[in-house]
Amino acid sequence: MLTTPQPTIDPIALRRAFGTFVTGVTVITTRDADGTPRGMTANSFTSVSLDPPLLLVCVGKAAASYAAFNASDSFAVNLLHEGQTDVSAVFASKAHDKFGSISHDRVHTGAPILNECLTWFDCTVHNRVDAGDHAVLIGAVQAFGTSPSA
Repeated sequence: MLTTPQPTIDPIALRRAFGTFVTGVTVITTRDADGTPRGMTANSFTSVSLDPPLLLVCVGKAAASYAAFNASDSFAVNLLHEGQTDVSAVFASKAHDKFGSISHDRVHTGAPILNECLTWFDCTVHNRVDAGDHAVLIGAVQAFGTSPSA
């Protein structure tokens, strides 16, 4: 059997190509084993199922908070509104304390819910899928809230 060599994919060019799909910005949050809130920006978010209510997010294995998301039984997805670019920047940064200036609460699972976000989903982990340099977290929605902001 003859095999043809697979073309080499340039990861930087691929990232740019993926980036042409316009998405919203989310901040995903959890608590580590010590109870410290952890969070990061993520744009890989999608609904999965209404019955049962499931969603998914992807967490890069190189992310500083990957270990916390990988070990936790719960997480929240906070969809940001158009006026929260500053919040997005904080959670995209390497800042040690991302929650110091961000107002947040606990709702159902204990994962931090950012106040004033457009929509939030409080989830327990339904499944984890290893996917190359990312982990796919499938969350079972336990509670959610939304606002009329743009």
